[in-house]
Amino acid sequence: MTGRRVRRKAWTATAAGFPVGGVVAGAAVAALGVALGVEWLALLGLIAAVAAAGALAASLLATERRRDEEINEELERLSAEHARLSDQLITAEQEERRRLALFLHDGPVQSLAGIALMLDAVKAAVEGGHPEDAREVLRSALEKQRETIRSLRDLSFELEPVVLRDQGFSPAVRALADQLGMANQLEISLDVEVAETLEQRAQVAIYQIIRETLHQAIRRGPPTKISVRVAESADGGVETVIADNGAGERRRASFDEIAARARSLGGHLSVDPGADGGTAVRVAFPPYTVRR
Repeated sequence: MTGRRVRRKAWTATAAGFPVGGVVAGAAVAALGVALGVEWLALLGLIAAVAAAGALAASLLATERRRDEEINEELERLSAEHARLSDQLITAEQEERRRLALFLHDGPVQSLAGIALMLDAVKAAVEGGHPEDAREVLRSALEKQRETIRSLRDLSFELEPVVLRDQGFSPAVRALADQLGMANQLEISLDVEVAETLEQRAQVAIYQIIRETLHQAIRRGPPTKISVRVAESADGGVETVIADNGAGERRRASFDEIAARARSLGGHLSVDPGADGGTAVRVAFPPYTVRR
């Protein structure tokens, strides 16, 4: 599209140059005819200048018409792009709500229902004079309650990472890397300072993508080394790459959640074999969705 516009502008400038030259040449011939007192030469030059001026006017009108067409084409393209991004955003929000609903239904809701049944059993055991049975069931209920609290706390952290809000992107990712590295005897190298300049919602999305990708790499490997890099792309956007040296991941469905997070900001996910035989997860975001 850009090359075609450049060629069109060059052609327009060349086409407009000929009538201008004709006007100048005709005027010069007319002036010469007047100076020499040759009426037919002056008349011929005047006719040529008028004809060239008419051609110039037609050329300018055609140029304006083409410019209006280009503007309309660009407006249509931008409108279509806006509609596409709006559809992506709506789809991503629906996927996020569906994921959240499934998590709550299959996790905390089921756990709370189980705890309620356990408490009913404790009540029955106490009323039936079986205190040991009641204590055993109550211990299980308390443990399940703690697991439910942990899962809800993890969900809260995922929706709004407190450390990210309070300390900034780089410290939050460093704390995550230190925690996972020590727990799994894993070396995690970071190059994420570019993300400090991004919008807050972009920082949250990229942080969650890094977090989920690291957990996936540990679950399927585990690897011994992971590199995390956030860098500016050639078009002014941002690219996040998480590469590990663990077992390669062949199951595309494992990255559906990450792809959904990427789509919420108009991003694109690609998964390739890593340089060390593992997996390289690459997420590219356009500049207009992540820049302040």
